[in-house]
Formats: sequence, structure tokens, C-alpha cells
Amino acid sequence: MSKNKFNVFSKKFAAAAMVGTLVVSGALAGCSSDSGSEKDGKKVINVWGMGEEAKTLPKIAEEFEKENPEIDVKVQAIPWDQAHDKLLTAVASKKGPDVVQMGTTWIPEFASANALMDLSDQTEKYPELAAENFYDGSIETTKYEDKVVGVPWYVDTRVLFYRTDLLEEAGYKEAPKTWDELRDAAKKLNDRGDDKYGISIDTNEQSLSFMLARQNGSKLIEGNEAYFNEPEFVEAVEYLNGFFKDGSAPVDLGLDIVQAFKGDGILPMFISGPWMVKIINDQAPELEGKWATAVLPAKETNTSTLGGSNLSVFEHTKNKEEALKFLAYMSKPETQVKWLEMTNSLPANKEAWNNEQLQENQYYKVFGEQLDNAQPMPVIKPFEKIAQDFLTRFEKIYRGGADIQEEMDAFDQEAEKILSK
Repeated sequence: MSKNKFNVFSKKFAAAAMVGTLVVSGALAGCSSDSGSEKDGKKVINVWGMGEEAKTLPKIAEEFEKENPEIDVKVQAIPWDQAHDKLLTAVASKKGPDVVQMGTTWIPEFASANALMDLSDQTEKYPELAAENFYDGSIETTKYEDKVVGVPWYVDTRVLFYRTDLLEEAGYKEAPKTWDELRDAAKKLNDRGDDKYGISIDTNEQSLSFMLARQNGSKLIEGNEAYFNEPEFVEAVEYLNGFFKDGSAPVDLGLDIVQAFKGDGILPMFISGPWMVKIINDQAPELEGKWATAVLPAKETNTSTLGGSNLSVFEHTKNKEEALKFLAYMSKPETQVKWLEMTNSLPANKEAWNNEQLQENQYYKVFGEQLDNAQPMPVIKPFEKIAQDFLTRFEKIYRGGADIQEEMDAFDQEAEKILSK
């Protein structure tokens, strides 16, 4: 689904299904690895990139080659919808890339299969990989049990996008700072008249309710125990559903979010990620000075979700040192700033955020502030299945009026069955 569609919370990766194969320093056929091979006296390392990122990886790899002339980098682009199966094949055959891009939610599965090298003892030789260089939330996504199996590459988090002019007319000179203020602002914006709403809520975004529950103090999951029928979680679901109940959020409106955001502001508020900054600037330049980003409104906290991608070394690589050099290069603040300039992807390295481009950009600066309070979804293998079950139950609530406590009781029981397997 496209990022500029009504499903505004969709992850950046979803738009990347049709990416073709790209290479640096030679053509590739299929997904087999040339690990251990040499070309013109150089060690060859294979890097698997996923989706849109792989379009630009060759450019940054060329910069790496200039600093490391003894290494030749081949980049292979794999569409996100094929990447999981390709990685499973690589794990089974023990033949794959030297370096692989990993979606943060994939780490538990492939780490448990012993497919990713433990980097815990590499920071003395490669200080660029040290945990203190990165946001705590992004480091959390690289860990599995007692191992560190990746290094944060880029991050994304969620913030509030809002029309400053329309909120000021509704009595808010600044963005809503609490749950109550967000509900109040959305209702006042909804009261502007027919076909006007206060906020858009993407019911396909699986992290939203879990994010709000954390803001309300929910522990979500601990071990094999779920807390989805406890008051903290149930209250978050009730809060989110309240936007639909009072009409301030539409169901199935089907409008392009940028079109609905500009003009009269049919949808003047939404929560989304950093990619929307460029989309709004490109598609609605007339809104300059009339919109802004803000950190999320708070309940007990304003914790946001944290996503992005990590880079890992394939456990069966024959080019360990060369692969680690590539990870170290990609982790440098200056490299991550270059990557931002190339792709608009936000740096995982904290020092990179001192760059003027990020500090002076009023929109991106907010994302840096939000990253100080952002956590990934639970880094466990069954979370995807649990999250999908929640979406099914939440649809019964917002669309069918099902009892929230009853649905969460059933959801909690099902989640604990999944966790115990």
C-alpha cells in the first residue's frame, strides 16, 4: 500500500514490492552468495538490501570501497515481499549474503535459527558498533537472548502531524500535549461541519493500540504472560475507539491523506512517520507555514513506537572482517548523515542528530525529540501473529460495537496460548 494513501500509519517498507535487482561492481544472478571469492585481488562481499533502500545502497557502497580499496561490494536488492523466503533458503543452505538488512521484527526469528553473527565481542575492534552510539530503543531491536546480532542502521518513529492554522482556529495555538487535549481538539475540529473530521486513525496499523497502551502504563507482555485484558490496555483501546464513536475519526473514508490534509483540512491531524514530511512538502507546497509535527500527546508517558532496519552479518560468512568493516562504516555518524541526504531515512546514531540539517529542520527535529522516548514492539517471534489477532478483534469493536472488555479477555487468552507454544 502506498505511503501517501489514507493508511497513513503504514510502514515505509510497504511501498517497496516491485524493486528490481541492483549491483555494485558487477551483475548478479539469483540469490547465491559469492562469499569467500576474490575479484582482481579484492575480497568480494555480498550485501542484501531490501526494497527501496537497495536503490541507493550502491552509491554508499562505492564510498565504502574508496576507503577500503581491498574490498569489492556487491549489492543485491530483494523486494520485501520476497526477502523472508530468500533468507530462509539462505539459512537452510548456509549460503547467503555476508551482510544482510534486517527488518527489526525479523531479528528474533533469524537469531533463534543461529543465522546472525553475535557482535557482542566486536566493539573493541570496531567501536562504531558500540551500543552507546545509538538510541536505546534501536539497540533493543538488535538483541536476542544474551546476544547482539545486529547494528541499528536507520530508525523511524511516529509523531503527530497537524494543521497549525486549523488548530489555532479551534483554540489550540500549540499541538495537543495530553490524551485529553487530543480528544478535545479532534472533537472541536469535527464540529466544523459536515464532511469535516478531527483526526485520521489507520485501523490497519498494528502498533497503534499497543503504543497507546504503553503510554497508559501497560506492560503488554512479560515472558509467557500477556496483560491485554488489564485496565491499562483496555483503557487504551477504549480511548482509541472513542474517536470513532464520537465521529471525530472516519471509518472507511478512502481519501488520499495529503489531499484530505490540505485545502479545508478534512483530516487535519494524523500520526505517522518521517516519510510523510517529504510527501507533504512535495505534494502540498501551498501548506508551507500551515502545518507542523509534534511529539505525541501523553498519558503517563508519550512513548512512541520505534521501527527501522538493522544490519547484520550472516553467521556463515567467509568474509567476517570485511563484513564487520562494512557495518562499522555504515554506523559512522557522517555515513548516516549521507544516508539521510540520499534517502530521507533518519539516523540511528545519536551523534548524527547534531548535524545542522536535522537540527534546523523544524519537522525532522521533532522526530529526534520523540526518539528519546520510543520503543520497538516486543522483540519476540510470535508478536506478528498476536498483533494480527488484535486487529481482527479491534475491527469487531470499532465497526461492530463489540464489548471491549470481552474482546480483550478473549484476546489475552489467545495471546497466552500463542506465547506458550
